[in-house]
Amino acid sequence: MDYIAVTKNKIDINEVFKTLSHPSCGGTACFIGTTRDDFNGKKVIELQYESYEPMAVKELEKISRSMKQKWPIFNVVLIHRIGCVPICETSVVVAASAVHRKEALDAVSYGIDTIKSEVPIWKKEKYCDGTSDWKVNCECKSVTN
Repeated sequence: MDYIAVTKNKIDINEVFKTLSHPSCGGTACFIGTTRDDFNGKKVIELQYESYEPMAVKELEKISRSMKQKWPIFNVVLIHRIGCVPICETSVVVAASAVHRKEALDAVSYGIDTIKSEVPIWKKEKYCDGTSDWKVNCECKSVTN
């Protein structure tokens, strides 16, 4: 069973692992992205994510299908949080279950890299000095350097 979502709610990691569970799977891999408190020496207080949700969900679904085409994985979880994400809270989860760990790990690595480059979700860092900055994702195909 797959779980694909863009949500304003906190992400429940226990629910993620319940979704991934499969009797044929011995390997479960998970990437959890959280808000850190520092960026290049500036004190971060929160991240603010925005998204064009209908397109973001379609892209996440496409990534899930691609993961399953490239690796023999059973279940996929792709969740990205939008809105305010405070320090130490989860903003993105990419997870997969497979018979063996290597396939699950490879699929998860591909999943997070593809989310960063393909999914229309934008991040603003808010700093303790009252300033903020929209972050440019250098992995994004639509960003030109």
